[in-house]
Amino acid sequence: MPADSMQIVTFASGSSGNCTLVSFDGRCFLIDAGISFKRIRENLALSGVQPDQLSAVLITHEHSDHISGLATMVKRCPAPVFATPVVAQMLRKSVPGIAERLRELPIGETANINGVSFRAFRTPHDTRESVGWRLQGEEESFALATDMGRVTEDIREGLTGADAVLIEANHDLEMLRYGPYPYPLKKRIMSEHGHLSNLDCASLACDLSDSGVRCIILGHLSRENNSPALAFQTVSAALAGKNTQLYVAPALTRLTLELERRTPCLA
Repeated sequence: MPADSMQIVTFASGSSGNCTLVSFDGRCFLIDAGISFKRIRENLALSGVQPDQLSAVLITHEHSDHISGLATMVKRCPAPVFATPVVAQMLRKSVPGIAERLRELPIGETANINGVSFRAFRTPHDTRESVGWRLQGEEESFALATDMGRVTEDIREGLTGADAVLIEANHDLEMLRYGPYPYPLKKRIMSEHGHLSNLDCASLACDLSDSGVRCIILGHLSRENNSPALAFQTVSAALAGKNTQLYVAPALTRLTLELERRTPCLA
């Protein structure tokens, strides 16, 4: 990785698994471990990172598509695992051997490892607690928020002004309404504690672009109720004329992005 840059690599993003690597000049943080440790290790290697080089693992919530690889990971990777107290309590019950690695970080409080600070912010989802994460290096910042039924002020504050963000574009409303899911599941997804639609994501993306976000990644797309092309089309139409790059994170394969340090403005 070139000096003075931030690298973002999504290993997976969707209901089958979620895992994102964020690196600041070689200081590497993993957000969620919702794929097998074998896949995590293979993807780390493709990024030139060994598991013992991770600075920390940050967990959004305890659903299996965010922690399925965590039990093996804590046995083979020495990095601390950060979670909010509520999420940590659930992880202790579901992930054997995690106690030694687990570090509790209350929502809104900031931790710092090797010059990179990070904090959690609340997201509304159908679990006792779910969060997004914001990471700040010396210059660049990254924020992630998925699994949210609506956009709250906490989410806006957590994402606003970051250099790059990964946000949820889970479903197209018409595809969901007329698709094969049973009604109770459709109702859950469309609820205020479900998942964000393409249209709601597009509105959020516009606000974030206006706040200075340079790069937006669309993630956690539904395979049944959305498509990468449709999500990209909906959000890019809303962003027309704005100076923000837009990408879609694949469900099962890698997306690698690199952001160089902002060029200072000269008077």
